[in-house]
Amino acid sequence: MSTWKKVAIGAAVLVVVVIFIAVTVYQSKKNLVTVQTAKAQMKDLASVVSASGEVKPKTYVNIGANAFGKITKLYVKEGEKVKKGQMLAQLENVQSSADVNATRASLDAAATDAVAADAALRTSLADLNRAKSDYERAKLDWERAQGLYKAALIAKSEYDASNAAWQTADAGLAQAQARVAQAKAQKDSADKHIAQIRANLTRAADILEKTVYQAPFDGTITNLPVREGETVVVGIQNSPGSTLMTLADMAVITAEVRVDETDIVNVRLGQPAEVTIDALPKKVFKAVVSEIGDNAIVRSTGVSTSQQTSASQEAKDFKVVVTLQEPPQNLRPGLSATAKITTASRSNVLSVPIQALAVRREDELKPADKSSGSVQAAAPAEAASNKKEEIQGVFVLRNKKVEFIPVETGVSGTTDIEVTHGLKEGDEIVTGSYKVLRTIKPGTSVKVDNSAPKKEESS
Repeated sequence: MSTWKKVAIGAAVLVVVVIFIAVTVYQSKKNLVTVQTAKAQMKDLASVVSASGEVKPKTYVNIGANAFGKITKLYVKEGEKVKKGQMLAQLENVQSSADVNATRASLDAAATDAVAADAALRTSLADLNRAKSDYERAKLDWERAQGLYKAALIAKSEYDASNAAWQTADAGLAQAQARVAQAKAQKDSADKHIAQIRANLTRAADILEKTVYQAPFDGTITNLPVREGETVVVGIQNSPGSTLMTLADMAVITAEVRVDETDIVNVRLGQPAEVTIDALPKKVFKAVVSEIGDNAIVRSTGVSTSQQTSASQEAKDFKVVVTLQEPPQNLRPGLSATAKITTASRSNVLSVPIQALAVRREDELKPADKSSGSVQAAAPAEAASNKKEEIQGVFVLRNKKVEFIPVETGVSGTTDIEVTHGLKEGDEIVTGSYKVLRTIKPGTSVKVDNSAPKKEESS
């Protein structure tokens, strides 16, 4: 055999071997599922609840109109700091001042009448005492005259005169007693009249006092929507009255946020929080949870569920107040804020990415078809009819195949979750893709590709 024939045969054999190897490799890789993996590792985890709201002072009051009238004087400006008791505003008070003066004059006149009634009562009592003395003397004379007349020692005329004198004294005593009763009634009426006028004076003075507004505590005027010369009104029923100004104590600043109803069960008083304010970017303020609302608030309307007449299936929030520990001086009420409340934390715990968790039913944990190695999804009819308990776990990569390992979890962080049982540090777990995690079965052969996925072009 010639040399060129030997070379040709060798080349042909080599080509056949290469083709066979390529086909074998292709067939072995054709049925592999591409996955992304990560290692179970020790980390510090913190469970955080995020909520948005606005900055509010802990102590503030909307000073509303207590009387109808025109503003004659405003003593403060918006942003001005005031002290407790300082004059804030003055309403027109001509009529209320006149009412107070007239009522005081009436009170003085009633007091004079009471003095006169008291003097009349004392006079009546003196007359009563005199009438009692006259009655006793006439009674004694009449009893003496009766004895003398029986002994025929006095004339009939003298006997009759003693009888008449005693009857006159008796009538005078009754008259004096009636005058005393009348004087007491007049004195009581004068006292009641004084009490009535004093009540009217209290009412008139209260109306006059409501035309003057003073600061109830030290603070800052954060809102002043009125001007001198405007007329303010008192609120009635469902119609709110005029608001003169808002006074806030800016010494203690809070952020009032709304926490979703699914997260409120984890929020507790005293938990730490971090507050960011849109007006002050790149600054984080330390805070602590100081108040938790008890009533849910309908997210779309902002109305408490206790104020609704019918049940609602809308999303609900709960009010949570966090107090800033070192608020800056330039904060203003109403600034938009976001609070991140740390509800739980763990140090150096075994954790895995949250997206690695999968849920399977017991019948879905059968190994994949070894002949094909392809990913098999449970039939919809079978999934609907299966009532068995679901199991939470992760897929662990072992010998280029995946194994479903049930796990118990703990604190959930932003991207990772604590694993308390089922894994050990260094285990390689499947983290993606989402489609693969939904359908993959235990025993499936896989290949790992942890390179960054390419962005798909939008159709």
